[in-house]
Amino acid sequence: MTASRPTGRAALAFLILLASCAAIAAPKAARRPAAALPRHGVVVFSDLCVSADSGEFGGQRITLQRYAEVDTVVYEYTAGGLSWPLVAGEVTVDPRGRQFYFTVQLPEGEERTVNGRLSADGRALVLDGGYCADQSVPMRLARVADFGRKAGPCHRCPPGKAGKGEGQGEGQGEGGGEPAAAPAPAHPLDAGSLPTPQG
Repeated sequence: MTASRPTGRAALAFLILLASCAAIAAPKAARRPAAALPRHGVVVFSDLCVSADSGEFGGQRITLQRYAEVDTVVYEYTAGGLSWPLVAGEVTVDPRGRQFYFTVQLPEGEERTVNGRLSADGRALVLDGGYCADQSVPMRLARVADFGRKAGPCHRCPPGKAGKGEGQGEGQGEGGGEPAAAPAPAHPLDAGSLPTPQG
């Protein structure tokens, strides 16, 4: 029996050695770093679209310009037609480059703060607040990569969950009539129903 003991110990030592070599040789799960805004340069996020009915623009565009000395934002929105660009004040970018906020002075005299964070893949800016009067659906502005691309067609916001009992969502099933047209808000940050790009 003494002869089998060293063999058992040798087998156990061999298994431990094999397991530790396998653990060392196993590829590490490559964690992709979280998307971040570049430290210098220009990044544009937009959901601008063109209404098939009127031919007018809908949506908004945010241009973040990052310089060594200062970060600036140019904000454009629609309320029937494309607004004059508004240069934002008090631009603050998270040190990790994952989110930023800025303040704009609207032509009506009202001051608004816009807060946005990058999506996990960095291809969109997700703004605080609801879109199309639905607080469960965040506003998403796609990161612009092709600056020569034409704006896509707009589509109406879906009927709100709260409005279904009030006739907004009725008559849209099979053989239903036209969906009720939602009035355009005075500003896209209002909880209204903007035309949105098809995606």
